[in-house]
Amino acid sequence: MYLLNKFLYSIITLFGVVTVIFFLFSVLPGDPAQMMLGQNDNSEQLINIKKKYAFDKPVSEQYLLYLNDLSPLSIHSKNIDDYTFLVKNKYNHKTIFQTNSSVFVIKFPYLRTSFTKQGKNVSEIIKNTLPNTLILAISSIFIAIVIGILFGVISALNKDRFIDNFIQFISTVGMSVPSFFSAIIFAWVFGFILNEYTNLNMTGNIYELDDFGEEYIFKLKNLILPSIVLGIRPLAVISQLMRNELLDVLSQDYIRTARSKGLTEYQIIKFHALKNSLNPVITAISGWFASMLAGAVFVEYIFGWNGLGKEIVNALNTLDLPVIMGSVLVIAFMFITINIIVDFVYRLLDPRVKLN
Repeated sequence: MYLLNKFLYSIITLFGVVTVIFFLFSVLPGDPAQMMLGQNDNSEQLINIKKKYAFDKPVSEQYLLYLNDLSPLSIHSKNIDDYTFLVKNKYNHKTIFQTNSSVFVIKFPYLRTSFTKQGKNVSEIIKNTLPNTLILAISSIFIAIVIGILFGVISALNKDRFIDNFIQFISTVGMSVPSFFSAIIFAWVFGFILNEYTNLNMTGNIYELDDFGEEYIFKLKNLILPSIVLGIRPLAVISQLMRNELLDVLSQDYIRTARSKGLTEYQIIKFHALKNSLNPVITAISGWFASMLAGAVFVEYIFGWNGLGKEIVNALNTLDLPVIMGSVLVIAFMFITINIIVDFVYRLLDPRVKLN
């Protein structure tokens, strides 16, 4: 029942995202057919493109066609033009059954083609850029978890002392400063002013062409600055949550009982308090990891990181609507998936939590 409820919730959420994004961008100025043809358009080409991609139809009908493309199970007319395009150009599929006028097929969701990248499939664009964004997000959340939990424990064990006040001040500043502003400061200071000492670049991707342009070189150092910048805000949140939750747990009766038995503070933290303090931290981690996929947009753009975020900015600049909509849908899907996984992690950490 739990999995069924989550599945239905996911479908409804994705449906809502699709609807909002589609109608939001459908009212933007600009002719998609003209954008696809660029400078080489003429009236005959425009008519053919509009017919091919249904740009000549009402917005409501375009919306239904878009849902049909996204759905794993879709229905298509046996009209010769439509069916020939489906079989030859649109997507890989397997026919389930057909009637005199329609054909029912099963397929992977079709995110359509880019307006500006010579008809390149959006799914291929996402496939090429999403791994870089995931590398950046995982590195950032790892930094945030390790340092955030450490700072939270140190702060809780030194409540109201100088080190506690200092960590709280740093955490407040970290939560207040926008990521794009931190990215500019870090790139300028550590990538430009202190470049002689840090040997870090202001911009760069994890793979870069060598000086001869012949092969790609793995450059881990280009990951350092963007991952730190992206991890600052979740680090600050995790630190404060860990401190507050640990202080609450340390005031419980069973902790006082453990102290009376002669356990050291280290043993109490390691075997009793730490695990019971992690539930709200896990929630924060899951939320921040999912939001990093969206929050990485400007960080990637500033550091020249070739991820999905930078691709979204480029698509916004050129009004490449299929890339924008496809990217947002993928991020929404990952957000939902992460939340479901976190529910199970909750259950492992605390058996008292039931999956309803």
